[in-house]
Amino acid sequence: MNALCPVMFVSHGAPSFALASNALTARLNAVGQTLTNLQAIVVISAHWQTQGAASVMTTAYPETIHDFYGFEPQLYDIAYPAKGNLVISHQVKALLEAAGIPVVEDNRRGLDHGAWVPLLHLVPHADVPIVQVSIPLRMNASAAIKMGRGLSKLREHGVAIVCSGSLTHNLHEIQGRVNTDYVDIFRHWVMQQLTVRNEDALADYLQQAPGAQRAHPTDEHFIPLLIAFGASNASDNLEIIEGETCFNVIAMDAFIWQ
Repeated sequence: MNALCPVMFVSHGAPSFALASNALTARLNAVGQTLTNLQAIVVISAHWQTQGAASVMTTAYPETIHDFYGFEPQLYDIAYPAKGNLVISHQVKALLEAAGIPVVEDNRRGLDHGAWVPLLHLVPHADVPIVQVSIPLRMNASAAIKMGRGLSKLREHGVAIVCSGSLTHNLHEIQGRVNTDYVDIFRHWVMQQLTVRNEDALADYLQQAPGAQRAHPTDEHFIPLLIAFGASNASDNLEIIEGETCFNVIAMDAFIWQ
């Protein structure tokens, strides 16, 4: 493993991604096999937002939360029995507070599907401790990058960072009879800004990115990407894993910095 542990953004799409077998899941599995001697993985999911402060999970044995309905029955039988890590939880809290982000502890929180679904492909045996961190409600793009930068020091101490959302996420247009060209236009704009590390453009994506409002009518699935970007640095190699586009409007791309 390199001196710095990887940071990644994974588009998890629908919960049924847990059952998928494709180029993205294969690559996540391959990357997971290189993650030796990890102290923990810190996970930030679009599906845990909290009022005011960020919350850090201090649960010793987090439950697997099936926070969805209407999907394949076998999804509800999946358990991801990873342990927590209180030492890492306290390190996360200290780093975020040093970055000016208020933090509270949550000793009951389990892993939502935005966390355990990608982890199921990355670390299928659930043998690495997991610490989930929430996204404060109404966190803007600049603050998200700042949050990632605050967490970046974890990478020096055996902790990988996995942020989970979707590169585009407009559920109102699923299977709709609308022109969805904006999906590819938006995703390629984002890829370009990440490649050249244009932080100013990413922080102002709502104004600068073509189709941003349609790609993300609400921003909770994009904020994790900005946190991941903030936790990366200019010396990292960026790997772009182009995924499928589900339901015409959910781009399933992933990005790995290491």
